[in-house]
Amino acid sequence: MDIAALSIELSQMKVARDSSISVLKMAMDTGKTQMNDMIKIIEKTAKTMERSITPHLGGNVDVRI
Repeated sequence: MDIAALSIELSQMKVARDSSISVLKMAMDTGKTQMNDMIKIIEKTAKTMERSITPHLGGNVDVRI
């Protein structure tokens, strides 16, 4: 194999590797976003469930002077 062909092949391998890394980074970012959204939904659901179980708590404040 001559030097020119080897250079072209190495360049193509680098492009393929870089594109694979970019796709993996995008997948990781998407996963992080989805996980953060899921955590927000779970927290909101937990608060709603707590209010439905004990609706009398937190609704009134007793103040004495």
